[in-house]
Amino acid sequence: MKIAMWSGPRNLSTAMMYSFAARGDCAVTDEPFYAAYLSATGVEHPMGAEIVAAGQTDAAQVAAQCLGPNPDGRPFWYQKHMTLHMIPGFDRGFLRGLTNVFLIRHPARVVASYSKKRESPNLADIGFVQQAELFDQVAQMTGSAPPVVDSADIRATPRETLGKLCLALNIPFTDNMLRWPAGAKPYDGVWAPHWYNAVHGSTGFDEPEGPLPDLPPAYQALVDQALPFYERLRALAL
Repeated sequence: MKIAMWSGPRNLSTAMMYSFAARGDCAVTDEPFYAAYLSATGVEHPMGAEIVAAGQTDAAQVAAQCLGPNPDGRPFWYQKHMTLHMIPGFDRGFLRGLTNVFLIRHPARVVASYSKKRESPNLADIGFVQQAELFDQVAQMTGSAPPVVDSADIRATPRETLGKLCLALNIPFTDNMLRWPAGAKPYDGVWAPHWYNAVHGSTGFDEPEGPLPDLPPAYQALVDQALPFYERLRALAL
């Protein structure tokens, strides 16, 4: 099985990748389209030159790799994908060969976290519109709504929520998914030094978050733009 987890940035996505890697029966891949996205768009990101140099910039080649044999012969392959990387010029037909899941997070928390790593994000940067489009596309391709999981639920009740996710995927849940070793991982993307500081200090999912953050007016306006897309998928969450 090839599990494609689609989220925007700062969605608990790296912790989820670590969780699946900790199973022992699951290979993982970190944002395989990142280099292709940067190369095609020219968008400036931290460590952008290093990402492009280290990655595959041909989106068709990346898609083919995502459909190839599971690494190391593992029965499961978790692919961490960013929704914003799926720009209109990239063929999405490969989605038919994957088991697609959507990981969501309240946009106020995403914007508060993202803006600490990259200033002045816009709506395209945080991936909510693209996530809704991909969700609709997968549902149309498969004839049914793909699973949706909210990072808030994972942090509040990790065992229960991951159990529901595994049930939806028809794979066994294991307590191994709740813990992982601290520090950098060999499967981290080259961008990890900029983005993964907090998760490298973790050994499991953090406690539930408190109230939504207060944001400056410009960032709150961005949240207001993204909120309808989040709320639509939130209504479908496991």
